[in-house]
Amino acid sequence: MATSTSRYQYIACDADKCIGCQLCELACSYTKTGEFNVFRSRIRTVRAQEVLITAVACRTCEDAPCVTACPRAAMSQDPKTGIIRIDATLCDGCGWCIEACDFGAISINPETKLAEICDLCEDEPDGPQCVKWCPKDALTLTTPDQRSQQARRKLAIEEVLGPA
Repeated sequence: MATSTSRYQYIACDADKCIGCQLCELACSYTKTGEFNVFRSRIRTVRAQEVLITAVACRTCEDAPCVTACPRAAMSQDPKTGIIRIDATLCDGCGWCIEACDFGAISINPETKLAEICDLCEDEPDGPQCVKWCPKDALTLTTPDQRSQQARRKLAIEEVLGPA
């Protein structure tokens, strides 16, 4: 069972819109490393079923298990934004955070051997670049409450008009 998320914003993917183009991964890797390399991205596109593709990034869980699991206290969570930060001077790349994350949102940088996680492009004035560059508007910055409200609205519309 997946970890419940909290009041914090996170990047959500509408699998009905995602085409698996990986532009989100390219935008992320370029923003964070200066190179177009999907393996250096902090968001991942995954094939969930034969025809279902979605993107996965940090869900900014309340009481984040990755932070709790870190044996070196290299991870911390901003109490206002929920963004997880990794202190490179403390991280030893042990991978316990990866094991603790129910969403598969943490990776080990192949060059530095340190953990990396989405920080919602907090240093970018126009926010997460994956959201900005998604050609199908499949990615949104949302909260669990907003996402639930959208799902209820969609169900109500389907009840009146029928499935899309």
